[in-house]
Amino acid sequence: MPNCPSCAEKVSSKEVKCPFCGERLKSGKGGGAKKSKKGSNSSGGMIAIIAIVAFGGLFVCGGVMVALLLPAVQQAREAARRTQCKNNLKQIGLAIHNYADTYGLLPAAHLNDNQDQPRLSWRVSILPFEDEAPRFNLYQFNDAWDSPANSNLLRPLPRVYACPSHSVAGSTSTSYATITGDHSALGDGTCVKFREITDGSSNTIMVVEACRLEIPWMKPQDIDANTVTQVGDPNGASSKHMGGIHVLLADGSVRFVSNNIDPATFRKLVTRDGNEVVGEF
Repeated sequence: MPNCPSCAEKVSSKEVKCPFCGERLKSGKGGGAKKSKKGSNSSGGMIAIIAIVAFGGLFVCGGVMVALLLPAVQQAREAARRTQCKNNLKQIGLAIHNYADTYGLLPAAHLNDNQDQPRLSWRVSILPFEDEAPRFNLYQFNDAWDSPANSNLLRPLPRVYACPSHSVAGSTSTSYATITGDHSALGDGTCVKFREITDGSSNTIMVVEACRLEIPWMKPQDIDANTVTQVGDPNGASSKHMGGIHVLLADGSVRFVSNNIDPATFRKLVTRDGNEVVGEF
């Protein structure tokens, strides 16, 4: 026999009301238990729903924040790489000027051997002025740049010859080249004096970015002035920067030149004594 939930006396299962205390049995017992269980389930379900919504919101918000921040982070990194590239060219310009102060001449784009073949690159010639004197002293000037003895000097690539937007670990390809020709700042097989830059040192290019040429840094190879077309040409002056390239001018300054520069204006900047009017660029 069941017990009355109120007075605990044993009553018949057929009784609707407790004969001892008068408590209603079926409605009181069943209704109370049912209501309590239903309330418990409802509360637990609401907590679960709130938790799911909260965590879902965090994931959604987190994803949105990452999506918003990623372009900004990439832009900041590229801005830092561009700054480093500009600083590299400034150091190269300083080394070229120190070379000229020491020898009275600018370094030749390349010096030729007895067979009139390019033998020594300007990038090797200025090594002592880039804190690379030990490597310069080991260079075998009577051998080709890629001889067994000289090939050992290719690695590591000197830091100033590597634009961080272009170079990868272990690469020996330089990011920079000069433009060679009879009227360029760094003469083609001959050394030029500053006074021969009659177009003005601020209007004459010495070195440009040339990332897509993949030139081994010791190789006496650069850009032929006769092939210069426009900025961004993968076979000439180009970079991995958005919108243009850095150029080192003969006065030692570095400018960022847009890919949209008039090709005729750019070719005027290549010559040292063309008597052209350059204007703004």
